[in-house]
Amino acid sequence: MLDARPFDVPRFLRRQPLFSDIDDEALQRLAATCQLRRLERGEMVFHVGDPCEAFFITVVGQVKLFVIAPNGNEKVIELIGPGGSFAEALMFLGKPCLVNAQTLADTTLLLVPREAVTRELEADTRFAMRLLAGLSRRLHGLVADVQAYALQSGIQRVIGYLLRDQAPDEEDAVTVSLPVSKATLASRLSLTPEYFSRVLRELEEAELIHVDKRDIHILDPQRLANYQGA
Repeated sequence: MLDARPFDVPRFLRRQPLFSDIDDEALQRLAATCQLRRLERGEMVFHVGDPCEAFFITVVGQVKLFVIAPNGNEKVIELIGPGGSFAEALMFLGKPCLVNAQTLADTTLLLVPREAVTRELEADTRFAMRLLAGLSRRLHGLVADVQAYALQSGIQRVIGYLLRDQAPDEEDAVTVSLPVSKATLASRLSLTPEYFSRVLRELEEAELIHVDKRDIHILDPQRLANYQGA
């Protein structure tokens, strides 16, 4: 939950990599144009086809970006938690939104208007470079996802996700708490929910993990990293 005191927009912006080096005067100008949006779980932030006049930073909660395939299946593109931003690239296209955005929990977003961002871009080339760097990181992540879908098996994708925050030489048992439902995470990994559950059962039967609802206890990170499937 947010603190009951007034939300300090400039301070929050200062903690974001995109705005960390911007001068105080510019930060205050930008903060004055921002808006807080509080949404309940399941609310839509925007739909495909909506105009995109701003980008968003998640203050608390979580948002999924997704598209609907012609067969009606949902494909999750990205999950955005606290401190994460989204829709920057869409904002500059000058075209309607290409994806949907929906909250997965009660969520507070900070809306940063395109007009204000454009004004600061014109005034500070360093700000432009930081924005480009952020967009490049997002693109790199999407390319890595495509490579994983093309080159890795489903079980390798699940293992990679479970070990994504672990040090390569981690030996002690650790616990990973899934931030979203298994069905949502399966879509994010381009797997069916049934296959995702089947992989978890296989890993559990191999005594590599123990599943307790959304908590995945990794019993042996090294063995899990080297597992190739039954």
